[in-house]
Amino acid sequence: MIGLLLLIATIGLLAGLRRAIHRSLAPERVIEVRTPADVGLHYQDVTISTENGKSLFGWFIPANRQGRGPAVVALHGWGGNAETLLPLAGPLHEAGFALLLVDARCHGKSDEDSFASMPRFAEDLGHAIDWLKRREDIDPCAVAAIGHSVGAGAVLLAASRRADLVAVVSIAAFTHPVTMMRRWFASKGIPYRPIGWLMLRYVEWVIGHRFDDIAPVNTIQRVACPTLLVHGAEDSIVPVSEAHAIHAARSSDQVQLKVVAGSHDDYTDLDRELPVLVEFLSRFDVRQRDS
Repeated sequence: MIGLLLLIATIGLLAGLRRAIHRSLAPERVIEVRTPADVGLHYQDVTISTENGKSLFGWFIPANRQGRGPAVVALHGWGGNAETLLPLAGPLHEAGFALLLVDARCHGKSDEDSFASMPRFAEDLGHAIDWLKRREDIDPCAVAAIGHSVGAGAVLLAASRRADLVAVVSIAAFTHPVTMMRRWFASKGIPYRPIGWLMLRYVEWVIGHRFDDIAPVNTIQRVACPTLLVHGAEDSIVPVSEAHAIHAARSSDQVQLKVVAGSHDDYTDLDRELPVLVEFLSRFDVRQRDS
């Protein structure tokens, strides 16, 4: 009888953990309120095909120029949307870039899917990059990518798998999914062993990737293009020490680290720091390199 009760209790615990994990892989959907028009930019709503027969919503902001030129894809973080990185659009547009701001699956106005994950963010980013490169007004040799938080990890993951990005900017990336999840376990009072460990193994099985293979502290070693890591000094969600750890794991001097004032989502000196980001990307503008 005691054995049966223990079995029932174990099954109930595992079922509860499974529900908790799947809830954690289903971000709250937040729809955009502002558009590029609110910051004085002309734009088009676009639809981009991605994996599993799903579609992404995005804003394409053409550059003020004739002929082909450079472009930047911007990808938000967990629970965000295209509006998240809208503050970057004005300065980058003024510098001559076309921009594509997209919603990852299960976010904003993009299609729902069975779950969201950093590898799926990277898949969506890859399709957004390919969409840009097919446009007649975009130089396919001058496409860069910017990501924030989970989107930052996705940018590094995508860049570690392809050699056709001219530069990437990673804002507030965490070192490793396990490190991030262990902080979450601690905040919820969940012991790492055995419960947390089992949850992590189950998440790896669901998303189809080992955490070591997708961790930014590891993918940065395989990124071939110039990379700028940006992190807020007061970030309490992902400590700035993790940015230093990613930077220390780099395989070349093409990776730069810029620590700025601000938290995980709010950068108090954003206006002052934006020229650094713009200058970094402009340095790899094909038109300027060839001049």
